[in-house]
Parts: sequence; structure tokens; C-alpha cells
Amino acid sequence: MDLFGTSGIRGPVGETVTAELALSVGRALGVDRDRVVVGRDPRESGEFLRSALVAGLRESGTDVIDLGVAATPTVGRAVGWRDADAGVSVTASHNPPEDNGLKLWQPSGQAFDAAAREEIEERLRTGAFDPADWDGTGDRERWDARDRHVAALRDAVDGAALDRRVVVDVGNGAGGVTVDALQSVGCRVETLNAQPDGAFPGRPSEPTPEHCESLTTLVAESDADLGIAHDGDADRMRAVAGDGTYLSGDVLLAIFARAAAEAGERVAVPVDTSLAVADYLAEADVDVEYTPVGDVYVAEAASEPGVAFGGEPSGAWIWPDRTLCPDGPLAACTVARLDAERPLADRAAAVPTYPIRRDSVAVEDKGAVMDRVREAVTDEYDAGSVRTLDGVRVDLGDAWFLLRASGTQPLVRLTAEARAAERADAVLSTARGLLADAR
Repeated sequence: MDLFGTSGIRGPVGETVTAELALSVGRALGVDRDRVVVGRDPRESGEFLRSALVAGLRESGTDVIDLGVAATPTVGRAVGWRDADAGVSVTASHNPPEDNGLKLWQPSGQAFDAAAREEIEERLRTGAFDPADWDGTGDRERWDARDRHVAALRDAVDGAALDRRVVVDVGNGAGGVTVDALQSVGCRVETLNAQPDGAFPGRPSEPTPEHCESLTTLVAESDADLGIAHDGDADRMRAVAGDGTYLSGDVLLAIFARAAAEAGERVAVPVDTSLAVADYLAEADVDVEYTPVGDVYVAEAASEPGVAFGGEPSGAWIWPDRTLCPDGPLAACTVARLDAERPLADRAAAVPTYPIRRDSVAVEDKGAVMDRVREAVTDEYDAGSVRTLDGVRVDLGDAWFLLRASGTQPLVRLTAEARAAERADAVLSTARGLLADAR
């Protein structure tokens, strides 16, 4: 069936994602769980998808804690707060408004791992469902968890009085909890696109540099100290320094990781992370641990002893001592605290940036092609320089390249980075040659 990606079930409403599917997932999840937390982002389709999901859970005898419209990290945290067995966010995160999805959470705050996702898929395949007796159906309780999340965020910055002027671009999503939290610790907050609206009329949901031009302009031309941007469900957070510079994901990752980790500790990052992050952290005797791309994999690694932080350049940030759910509002409060201690622009200037090259090549059978790429790479390069966690990454000391099959398209994506531009071009050429030979 293969419904789940690393970010749960996600796709066009009425095609991949339907009320029938949500009902079935509720039934499958309710087979052996007594209490489940449910919340959704502001997409209009989320209303009937949530209703179907809740119906399936209650029909199975499972009690539901319904948060209504809530940020995904609020849902992820609430599983533990309410001693629940699982959580479900009805969201397509940063995808366009015609999409929706279901992302499932464990009590630790970590997304369902591969084994847990496979268990649900197997129940969907076999129709495994055990309806409760007429008098044993589950209850539904509505609960607004926003204040609880704000209190947790305030605690995360030790209740510090952060005299910062912050512009928050909520992106018409569910991240209003960030505004409340920043105000509660003394920030003066101005908002953009603060009205929840699942059509995302203010800007597209994903907070890319192109989509956040209004935010960067406002920060640059005002007396704001920094800017914050979220996606539709606020699991992602991107930042703008006080001079109006939109910080790249790798730079922000390096800043967060350096602040979170002490000498001898590690941080978890995906295989497509810039070499600059490892170089910057090495200055503080902090190592990187590479994972497949996807916050669930970063969270798994971040839960290991000695790992102080996990992050993805796409904007998912995980502090394992707080939660294993990517928490955009927590990242927003943390970046405000860091800026109060030392301006973001100064921190960013200390992080090196290297030339990076990217390309995508259409292939007919990406699985078979990548098998041949792996075989060629393992034959040509020392085993210690090759990682096959997610695609094939080859570390060359002063450079690296990655060939990775797209999860959604018939493409192989190529990435190459080096400390010098000519070297990056040469390494990308090497990667192209390997792919050409494997096609």
C-alpha cells in the first residue's frame, strides 16, 4: 500500500487523502490505543478529515482529545501532557492548500517510526478493525492546549525577559502560539498573515526566501530586531536577522547546534547538510551524526545519548530535552533568546558558507539506477567515505557529493559542495558521470 512517507500520509484531497482514508486510519490506530490526541491546521478540508478520523477512533472504543485548530508541535507535545497513546495532526504542513494529510505521533513527541507506520499500513491492507460495543464507544473531549504550550515555551527560555522587537509571519497557519509565547516573555510583536486561513492567501505555506520577501523587507526597513516565519502547521521555523538577511537553513542549523551542544557532544543532521555546519561545529569540538532526510530520522538520532540537538536545513528543529517533535514556536523563542544575547547577524557572520551545486536528472527506473550508483561508488571509493543512509553520499575531505532518488518524482537529485567554487563544479561533474554510467 505504501501510504506513508517520512512525513506521514500527504497528498491531494479527494485523491490520495479522503474522508474514507481518515476513517480507516482512525479505526486502524484505535485497535490497541485507549486515548489519542487530534488536532488540525486551518485547511478547510481538515474539518471533515478530522471528523472522519475521530469517528474511526471512537468507533474503535478510543477516547479522543480534540485540540481543534492547533500547531503540529502542540499536538505532538499534548500526547505526553494528556498521557495519551498517540497523536494525529491533520495537516499537509508546508504543502499547497489543495493537499492535506495525517501525521502520527508517539508519546515521546517523536513521529511514528518505520515499524509503527508499517503496523498501521498492515491493518489498512487487511482491514483489521475491532469495533466497540454500542455502549463502549470512545468519548470526545475538546481541549485548548495553547496555554500549556505557551507555558512550556516560556519555561524553555527560563522565563527570561527578552526585550526584542519581533515580526512574526504566521503564514495564515496554526502558529499563533508563537505570538503568545514571545509576548509572554516581553517581546514586542508585529504580525504578518496572522489570520488562520487554509487557502494561504498571504503567501504560499512554505517559508522560503521568495515567499518571505514581505517579512525581510519589513524587518530591514523597521526597527525590528528579527523576523520569524512559519509554515501552515508551524513545525517549521525560518528566521530573518535584524538587517533583513534571510538566514539559510544551514546557517541557522549551525547557530542552533553550536548554542545547544557542548564539547564532546553530537548533533543529528540529514545527509544533505552543508559541510560548513560540520566545520563550524568542529571548532567547538562538536561532531555531526548524519541521518536520512526526514525529521523522523533526525528525531530518532536525537534521542540517543550524547546527542544534544537535531535539525534539518528545511526548518525542522529538535531539542531532545524538550520534545522530539519539530517545534517551530520553540525555535522562535530560542532564536529570540539567542538574538538578545548576541545579534543574529553577528552569529551568522561567524558561520562559513561554501559554494553548493544542485541538479536533477529524469530517470525511468530510479530504484534500479540508484542500485547501480551504489555499486559503482562502493567499488570506486573507500568504505569510510561512503554513506548509503539515504541515497549515496561520498565525503572527499574538502568536498562531498550526494545522489538521492526523489521521493515523489522520477528523478535523481544531485548535490555537490566544496570549500572552493571550482572544486564544487568538478565534484558535481563527477556525480553526473556516475549517474550517466548507471542510467
